[in-house]
Amino acid sequence: MSEKITKKFTNKPIPGVKNTLIVSSAKGGVGKSTVAVNIAFALQKLGSKVGILDADVFGPSLPKMLNLKDKPKTEDQKKIVPLEKYNTQVMSIGLLVDETAPMIWRGPMVISAIKTLTEKVSWKNLDFLVIDMPPGTGDTQLTFAQDIKVDGAIIVSTPQDIALLDVKRGIQMFEKTGIKILGLINNMSFFKGDDGKKYYIFGEGGVEKTAKEFNKKVLGNLPLSTDLRISADSGEPLSFKNPEHEISKEFKEIAKKIIDFFN
Repeated sequence: MSEKITKKFTNKPIPGVKNTLIVSSAKGGVGKSTVAVNIAFALQKLGSKVGILDADVFGPSLPKMLNLKDKPKTEDQKKIVPLEKYNTQVMSIGLLVDETAPMIWRGPMVISAIKTLTEKVSWKNLDFLVIDMPPGTGDTQLTFAQDIKVDGAIIVSTPQDIALLDVKRGIQMFEKTGIKILGLINNMSFFKGDDGKKYYIFGEGGVEKTAKEFNKKVLGNLPLSTDLRISADSGEPLSFKNPEHEISKEFKEIAKKIIDFFN
C-alpha cells in the first residue's frame, strides 16, 4: 500500500477507550480468540479497566467463550450498551443476532457492522479495548487500519509453517498501514506430557524465526493445554478463573509487557 493511499486514512479513536489493542493472526485455527480473551483478563487482574470486542462478524466466538446469553440494551436509543462479564465490558455481533444464523454478508455490510461495533457502542472509560480480529487480511482488517485509531497489534501463531505463511502477510499488512506491532505470541508451542517432557507437535522455532525476520519481539510461548481449552468451552477464561495456573502466569507476563509498552 503506497504512502499516497495512507494519507487518506482517518483513524478516529473509539469513544471511551484510551488504548485500542487488536489481536490478530491472519490464519484461522491458531487459538487467537482464546489468547485475546485471556490477555484481556490478565490485563484486568493487573488493575486495568478492560473491554473486549469480538470483531469476527462471520464467526463470533465471544458469546460462547464468556457464556453470554443476554442481548445488549440501548442508551437513549442511540448507543449500544456493552454487556458486562466478570467486571469486563463485552460486545460481539454474536450478541445481536441469533446464535445459529449464518452471516451471509457482502463487504459493505461487514464494514457497516464494524463501524457499528466501534462507533455506536457506549464503552465506558476503558484503559484497554482488546479486539479479537477475524482471520485474513480483508475488509475488517482494512476498516480498522484505515478508519479506526489502533494503538497496537499482537500477532498470534502456532509454530507450523503453513500458519506462518499467513502470519507474514498479516505482519506486512500492518506495517504498510502504519499499525505498530507489539510482538508475536507463540501459541500451542509445545505439549507437556505426563512424563514432564515437552513435545513440539506443530514444530519448533518457527515463530521465533519469523519474529527475527521482521525484527519483532516474541511476547510469550503458550503450551497446548487441556485446561485452557476446557476454560474456553465453559465460558470461564483461565486467566480469570485460575490466575495461579502456570498458563495464567504466562498471560500475566504478556500483559505486563503490553502495559509497559503503553506507559
